[in-house]
Amino acid sequence: MLLEFRDVSKRFKGGTVALEKINLSVEKGEFVFLTGSSGAGKTTLLKLIYLDETPSEGEVLIGDYISSEVSKKDIAMLRRKVGVVFQEFKLLKDLTAFENVVLPLRAAGKKDSEIRKRVNSVLYSVGLSSKRHQFPPKLSGGEQQRVAIARAMALRPSILLADEPTGNLDVDTTAQIFELLLDINRGGTSVLVATHDIQIAERLKKRLIVLDKGRVIEDGGQEKCTT
Repeated sequence: MLLEFRDVSKRFKGGTVALEKINLSVEKGEFVFLTGSSGAGKTTLLKLIYLDETPSEGEVLIGDYISSEVSKKDIAMLRRKVGVVFQEFKLLKDLTAFENVVLPLRAAGKKDSEIRKRVNSVLYSVGLSSKRHQFPPKLSGGEQQRVAIARAMALRPSILLADEPTGNLDVDTTAQIFELLLDINRGGTSVLVATHDIQIAERLKKRLIVLDKGRVIEDGGQEKCTT
C-alpha cells in the first residue's frame, strides 16, 4: 500500500473540524479523484499526505513513513517522494522555466550534470523544451502549470498530488493538463487530484472519493455512512 489514512481527524484552533475519522488507502499506480464542495476538506487531506499538516487523531502512512513518528529530517526525505502541484502554480517569476524546475533537484543535492539532464527530460515530457528559458509571466496559464508539473516530477516521486490544478484554466487547457496527468500515471506514478469539478472525474472513469464536511461519503461508488 502506497498511502493509508487510519481513523484520521484534523481539527484547527477554535474547534473547526476539517476532517473526521478518515479511512482510505491508495495503491501504487492508482489515479484517484478527490471531490467535494469548497470547505469539504480536500486541501487539508492533501496537506496531511506531504505533512504540511499533522493529524489531530489517527495516523497517515506514506510508504515507509508514519505521521506520528517522523522527524523533521524524515519529512524532508518524504517530500522528495511526493510531488505537489497547486492551482496558483507557485512558480518564481524571476526564474526561467528551467530554473524553476532546477530548485527541488538542487535542494536534494543532485550533481549539476544530473540536474541538467533531468530538467531537460521533464520539460520535454510536458512539451516545453522550446520554452525552457522563458520566465513565467511570458507563459500562458497552461504552460505555467506544465512547468509546475515538471518541477513536481523532477525528483521522480512515487505519488503526485494536484490541488485544483485546472481551477484557473479554460476548458481546452484543462483537457490538456489532465491528459498530461494521465500520461504521468501510465508511467507508474500514483496521482491524486483534488477538484470541485466532479464531471471531470466521472468522464475519465477513475476512482472517485467524495468528501462532505470533512467525511468520506463515497469511495469508488460505494456510499458510506455519515453518522
